This record gives sequence, C-alpha cells and structure tokens, in this order.
Amino acid sequence: MATNGERTCTKPLPSPSPLRNAKFFGANMRILVTGGAGFIGSHLVDRLMENEKNEVIVADNYFTGSKDNLKKWIGHPRFELIRHDVTEPLLVEVDQIFHLACPASPIFYKHNPIKTMKTNMIGTMNMLGLAKRVGARILLTSTSEVYGDPLIHPQVESYWGNVNPNGVRSCYDEGKRVAETLMFDYHRQHGVEIRIARVFNTYGPRMNIDDGRVVSNFIAQAIWHEPLTVQSPGTQTRSFCYVSDMVDGLIRLMQGDNTGPINIGNPGEFTMLQLAENVKEVINPKVEIKMVENTPDDPRQRKPDISKAKELLGWEPKVKLRDGLPLMEEDFRTRLGVPRN
Repeated sequence: MATNGERTCTKPLPSPSPLRNAKFFGANMRILVTGGAGFIGSHLVDRLMENEKNEVIVADNYFTGSKDNLKKWIGHPRFELIRHDVTEPLLVEVDQIFHLACPASPIFYKHNPIKTMKTNMIGTMNMLGLAKRVGARILLTSTSEVYGDPLIHPQVESYWGNVNPNGVRSCYDEGKRVAETLMFDYHRQHGVEIRIARVFNTYGPRMNIDDGRVVSNFIAQAIWHEPLTVQSPGTQTRSFCYVSDMVDGLIRLMQGDNTGPINIGNPGEFTMLQLAENVKEVINPKVEIKMVENTPDDPRQRKPDISKAKELLGWEPKVKLRDGLPLMEEDFRTRLGVPRN
C-alpha cells in the first residue's frame, strides 16, 4: 500500500502535451488557473507570470473574483482570461491546472449553497476530466474546513475531521471533502497526477472588503472608526497566513512529487480577541472592541501542523501577522478611498 504521497495507480499516465518537451520550446508550461480572478488566484497568477516560460489561462465566472485583480496582465501575449463557470466543461490544452474556483467566504457560499456544492463536485470533476484528457497535473485548493470543529489540535493531515454534514457550512466543508475524494479516485483509477493543498486562513491585499471573514472585517471596521465586532466568546482561535506565503506553498506543492494532502498555513495561533487587539494597535488605537453573537458551527480551534510542508516541500511561512496587516490596510484604504488621517 502506498504511503506518504506515493503513486497508487498501476495504469499508464495520460500523455502530456508534446510542447512540454519540444526541441525549440524547452520547458514551456501552459497553466490553467480556475478562480484566477479571485484573492489567492490573482496573486498566484502574478507569480506564475513572472516566469517568462509560462503561459497562463484564467477561467473565472466573477462570482467573487474581479477583473481588476488581473488588470496588469490583460492584453499580455502570455495571458488569457476566459469568463467560464467550472460547473460546465472546459476544453483547453494545458500542462498544469491550479483548481481554486470556489467561494471561500461564509457570506458567499451560504448565499447559494447548492451552487457552492456543485462547484466543488461538478467543477472538480470537470477539471479532473480535463486533466485526464490532456495529461495535465492538477492541484486542488482544499481547505482546513475539512477538519470541521476539530477534536485534535493542531490539525494533522491524517485526521479525518469532525464535520457537520447537514449544517449551514456543509456546502463548503463537505463539498471540499468530496472534491478531495474525487481527486484521489481519478488518481487511483486513471493515473491522473494530483496535488491537494489544505489551505488555512489566508489574508492580504485584494481580499473582498465585505466578505465577512474576520481579518477583512476588523481592518475595514478600524479604517471606518467602527467597533471591532468579535464573535463570542472571543477565545476561539485561528491562524493567519499572508497570501505571498500561501502562493509560495502552492507552487512548491505543484512542482514537487507528493500528492498530499498537505496543510499550507501559518501555525501562529491567535484568539479572536488577540487578533482584534493586534488590528487595533496596528491600524486604529481609538476603536472599541465589541462582543457579538456567534455564528453556527464556528470551529473553536484551528491551527495547522505543517511538519509535512516543512519536510516534503521545504516550506514554512515568513510573513508575521503584524507585518502583513499594514500591507492589507494600505490596499483597503486605496480601494475604499479613505486616506490616513
């Protein structure tokens, strides 16, 4: 039985594009990024486009993404942008697929839970079908939400999770669990090269300002001189990974030899009250902190064990929370048109 991310399929792999090894093209890579107009996706596109041998195709339906996030690349000869919903098949010739398409904020995925589940199930199946057809390697951004409200701490990849299968967050939590299942089934049955990243809370420039996630909430409230609303009891914990570190982890996972799943996140753990105090101190010392009612199925603890990422990818985060918050604040101020006093 294969372990530690070894290949488990005995069938021959689908043949990759001949261009990958062509005499005059060298190691040119044609890369598809689904959800590439979104927060993490657009930063990933920036990094991929820095390599002059990469051609990047973005497919996005703009439900949570924005063309503004990609405006520096529109019209570039190595870049292509397609308005496309991954729940419909996509026929393109690519060498790698970064499959990020899915709303990641509770406000957005609860707005249309059936569409969220379809994106995770049908969208992932469509991208796996594409990978199978063209011999591409595919990376799925799964989530720390597959651990649910965890009964072990910190969370290791071997933990199966404690997830509510019929709660208001299940469309996302269970949807990603199904997506992981599909990835491994295509890998075992058809030999598709897969990589699975379990992404923990990520923050940075280009986050949707009104997406309801805690870091963006606190920063927007601090900028507008509003109370920082901490959901009770305030002792629940999260870890926060700056987006440049996250992108580095995803690229290392794609380029490596391990299927995953591998946790990609910052193991620095903060209570919600500690996060609020940090935002207050760094951005606006005058704001108050206000306790509000909690939302259903809110996990009490969340912290990644990144031992596998360190060992197998040589990756660990570099940006500390207090260094990342001002960078996100600057981006929010620019987009909101609120200068510093």
